[in-house]
Amino acid sequence: MTATETEKSASKRVRATAPNLRIGFLVHDVSRMRRTLFDQEVKQLGITRAQWWALANLSRHEQEGMIQSDLARLLDVGKVTVGGLIDRLEDSGHVVRQADEHDRRIKRIFITELGDEVIERMAEVGRKLNSVIMRGITLDNIHIAEDVMQSMKDNLRAALSSDGADSGTSEDILLEKE
Repeated sequence: MTATETEKSASKRVRATAPNLRIGFLVHDVSRMRRTLFDQEVKQLGITRAQWWALANLSRHEQEGMIQSDLARLLDVGKVTVGGLIDRLEDSGHVVRQADEHDRRIKRIFITELGDEVIERMAEVGRKLNSVIMRGITLDNIHIAEDVMQSMKDNLRAALSSDGADSGTSEDILLEKE
């Protein structure tokens, strides 16, 4: 049996035994492959995946800036980790720390002009990748996929914010929802 035949056989077994599991694998694979392609494209900008992810999140809060702990929460990393990341972005001229208007002890992180240029280039790369990813897919199917993914995201957000989320394991929460 060839590798392809083995993969097809395994794929059929997964679909037959757990049809709801396949979408999780597909979502993960698509996301991983998109990140890999994106990494290859932005490598020429001289930034790492962690740096472009931080810049992308900061760009959504460009007017008010962000405090380090909020960025750490969004990136799902510790404050010390994000501190080093911000240090490197600041050293390279992509961001700047400024004292908060209301509390001088708080430093807000803002994207610089150089950081904005990188964000624009990242947006161009994203548009290019999306056209590759969506090639041959009808607009109706894209909208259906977006609706399904948004519903899944909403369900996950509800599961994460439910009262049981803080006290039980994720398995306990998932079993309660069924």
